[in-house]
Amino acid sequence: MSEKQQTRFQRGNFVVSDLDRALTFYEGVLGFEVTYRKGHNPDSYSIPVFEIPDGAELGFAILSLPNQPRVMALSEIRNVPMPPVPHPRRGAIVLDVADPDKVMADSRALGLHVYEEGRLETHDGRIGREIGIVDFDDNLIVIYLIPDAA
Repeated sequence: MSEKQQTRFQRGNFVVSDLDRALTFYEGVLGFEVTYRKGHNPDSYSIPVFEIPDGAELGFAILSLPNQPRVMALSEIRNVPMPPVPHPRRGAIVLDVADPDKVMADSRALGLHVYEEGRLETHDGRIGREIGIVDFDDNLIVIYLIPDAA
């Protein structure tokens, strides 16, 4: 019998105000696939832990990538004001993408903020590209590409 590991990362989660709009970016640009979607549940554990006010309606989607099932979630909160996310930002997801130029162009086409590209240097000295993108709800996504060594 195998022993359960101490900790296993399950998924990241972002709060969004409009799940369908958010999916135009997460599915349409980043290539995630919705593998589970659920509507409002008034008994959701998310209500107390996200400190969601009364009157809100929730939605939820779990997203997967090829060979990475259920690695991301989007929690939708509707019908209540969503105050701006305070800066500095306190979290982000980081994604290795095959074609950052396409992701940047498609993100801009949706009207999303795409930061100026930066130079990435890894812990082991490899050089690549990194770019920050802000989704419709001010969540930060950092994409990167480290070209294969010649």
